[in-house]
Amino acid sequence: MKFSTVLLLLFSLSFMNSTAQNDLKSFSFKKGEVLDIILLSTAPNSGALFERYKKTAFPVGFEYTYQPQPGFKTTELTLGNHLPTSLILGKWSSKEKREGFLTTITKRVPDFHSQRRALFTYFGLTYYVAPRDIQFSVDTKKYNLATSFWKKDSKSFSSFLTQWKKEVIKSGGKIILQLQDGTSPTGYDYNPDIFYIIEWKDESSFETFAKKHPLSSYEVLKNVHQLVID
Repeated sequence: MKFSTVLLLLFSLSFMNSTAQNDLKSFSFKKGEVLDIILLSTAPNSGALFERYKKTAFPVGFEYTYQPQPGFKTTELTLGNHLPTSLILGKWSSKEKREGFLTTITKRVPDFHSQRRALFTYFGLTYYVAPRDIQFSVDTKKYNLATSFWKKDSKSFSSFLTQWKKEVIKSGGKIILQLQDGTSPTGYDYNPDIFYIIEWKDESSFETFAKKHPLSSYEVLKNVHQLVID
């Protein structure tokens, strides 16, 4: 299934159409709004399934204030063991509305989760309450990576992050987004201790940094998942 169809499955086609010609994808969240990070892969030949999902699940999402956002293709796996096809962002007006949807959807659409399982071969979700107003843009002409870290222990992890971010910036990387304290619903667990989107001038700049500071060598990390997005 094409990337535009994947976005449509998550209420995002109209926004993708309006931004498809732009290299810059921009986002804005007010304090208290909820930001979804969704990694997914779509099952082949699922057009008929999508039509039913669109008619049953979409209206409930919109009732609970879901607002589609621009999404990304995931084109390369640099660390980790799974490459989904897309990274999708979403917005809800509050934690109460976001969790209200999770509570209500199976009452309104009893087979909601089975529909999702049929549509998506992979679906990982984490949602974050914005602790402050957040605005950021991703320039798809640059080399952008979505990086998720899982820690082994808090003290050494905090020290690692401080030093690692200094090295990223020193090496020319730009931290576009940093999220933590997320929540994953039952059945859709993808809840890293911290999530980043980092921009590099080009692939060569990132590879030079990665060779000098290989994440696989850090014992403080329990797990790393890193994807190229565009």
